[in-house]
Amino acid sequence: MLVQDIMTSPAITTTTSCSVAEAAKLMLDNRISGLPVVDANGALVGVVSEGDFLRRSELNTERKRSWLLEWLTGSGKIAAEYVRTHGRRIEEVMTAEVSTIAPTASISDAVRLMEHQDIKRLPVVENGRLVGIISRSDLLRALSRALPAAALSAGDAQIQAAIEAELAKQSWSRNGFIHCHVAGGVAELTGTIFDERERLAARVAVENVAGVTSVRDLLVWVDPYYGIALPPPDAEARQA
Repeated sequence: MLVQDIMTSPAITTTTSCSVAEAAKLMLDNRISGLPVVDANGALVGVVSEGDFLRRSELNTERKRSWLLEWLTGSGKIAAEYVRTHGRRIEEVMTAEVSTIAPTASISDAVRLMEHQDIKRLPVVENGRLVGIISRSDLLRALSRALPAAALSAGDAQIQAAIEAELAKQSWSRNGFIHCHVAGGVAELTGTIFDERERLAARVAVENVAGVTSVRDLLVWVDPYYGIALPPPDAEARQA
C-alpha cells in the first residue's frame, strides 16, 4: 500500500503570515493537531503543531531557568525561545526543518520515518509542492479498513493449517516447541515456551486466524536458566 492510497488530500494548510490565534482556531475547528505551512506558490516551508504552542507567555509556561543555567545557555538561544513563546505570526513559531515523503512511497517507509523522527504527521510532497499529508489518524483509518469485520467459517483442518503456517514464520515459535490442535473451532496450544512473552504472542497468532472461536492455553513455561517449569493457566480447564 502506498502513501497516496491513505493520505489526506488536499491538506488543510496555513501560511507564514497567519496569526497564531487563527492557526490555533483552524486546528481546533478541524480537530487536527498540526498544519503544514505553505508559501504563495503552495511550496512547503514548515509545519506548526500543538507542540509549538506548549510554551507560551499567555499560558505562563515559558521555560524558566536558574541564573546559572541562563548564563550557561547563552543569549542567542534565549532570544530564540523568546520569539517562540511571544511570537504572533506562524513564521515566528513554526518548525522550518520538515521531514517529507513522496506520494509513491510505501506506508512502511512512512511509518519508519515517523518512528525515527518521533513525529505524528508527514507532509506529502511531489515536484516541490504539497499534495497531502499522512498522519497517525490516516494509518488508524487504514488499519480499521484492513481488519476483518467478522470471522469467516472454516473447517478445523484448514484453521489448524493456517495457525501452523503462521507459527512457522515467527522466529519465537519456529523452534517447534509450540503446537496447536483445533477441534470445533477451539484452538488448543500445547508445548513449551522459554519466555512468558511468547505465550501472548502465540495467543495473538491464533486469534488472528479466521474461524477460531476460542483459545485454550496449555503451554508450559520453563525457565531456561533454572529449569523450573510452571503449569499452564488452563490446566484446570483441561482436567475438567
